[in-house]
Amino acid sequence: LSLVLKDGAPAMEFAKPYLLIRGFAFLPSLISVTGYAALRGVMDTVTPLKISLFANIFNAVFDPLLIFKAGMGVTGAALATLTAEVISAITFIVVLFRKGLIRWSKLLRLPDMEQLSPLIKGGAALQLRNFALNLTFIAVTRVTQSIDNTGISAAAHALAIQTFQIGGIFLLAVSTVAQILIPNELVEKVDANTGKKSGGLPATKAIANRLMSWGLIMGIALGVLQILLLPLLLKTTPLPEVRQAAIVPAYIASLLQMINGLVFIGEGIMVGCGNFLQLSISTAVATAGTLMALNILPTKFGLSGVWMSFGVFNTLRLAGVWLHQTHTGPLASKNMSKAKAS
Repeated sequence: LSLVLKDGAPAMEFAKPYLLIRGFAFLPSLISVTGYAALRGVMDTVTPLKISLFANIFNAVFDPLLIFKAGMGVTGAALATLTAEVISAITFIVVLFRKGLIRWSKLLRLPDMEQLSPLIKGGAALQLRNFALNLTFIAVTRVTQSIDNTGISAAAHALAIQTFQIGGIFLLAVSTVAQILIPNELVEKVDANTGKKSGGLPATKAIANRLMSWGLIMGIALGVLQILLLPLLLKTTPLPEVRQAAIVPAYIASLLQMINGLVFIGEGIMVGCGNFLQLSISTAVATAGTLMALNILPTKFGLSGVWMSFGVFNTLRLAGVWLHQTHTGPLASKNMSKAKAS
């Protein structure tokens, strides 16, 4: 917490009990993420959706009950979320057993190093990306908390985040679709009956182009939708000073959504191609640029400067996507030509 909040910050009183309880959700959350990835690997995206929907509805119902009815405040919010995470993890385990994707005999056995090696290499690269992402969000939170001690900027920032999430969740979902479709299409297949070939680099390139086009269209459409919904979103708080402080950041969040479709889907394509290290380096560079922006822009523009720094973050990530698709990735024209020639 000291990375985010200054000593004596009023929010520390509420953050400590919340974080203490939420910390117990680490293992259940890890199980859920693994279960989701396993089901996605067998092309089952419906079951994880049902599990996540149920867990989130449970959380949404129990949040107000524990926060207000039981009078537990932030502790109640943390307990509701923790319980939802545990329910999600248990459900995923049951489903994985029923589908035969895990067995007790292998669950407690050490994996073979030959099979584990590719996962370690890919996982290590992705951990670099996760570290960069976490560093960015910690820095953003710390700067936001340090703007004022009244909590107005933090509350306004939360409203802007809610604005961003209206479209962000849809674009992240399409990014997941890219992670599924791209590796499946990369493998060239031959129909046993007709002898007709499908898949391969040209077919994958065509799918990637369609996904990027849809990302641009969806990003623009969702950005416009968020702008239209802003008056309603700003009414979610009764505090006029918070509403006023959230206006410009919320508009910036909506405008950024217009490029986020390209960013999220482009990074999903990088994951699908297995270019984990390129993705991680791109994210690390974006984080470095964001940290520099956070040292300059918020001092001049306050909370709006924080969201301008987010703009720097996603613009640099978009540059990484462009570089991957035009120069360094397997779907770049020159690399496809080399692969065809060999």
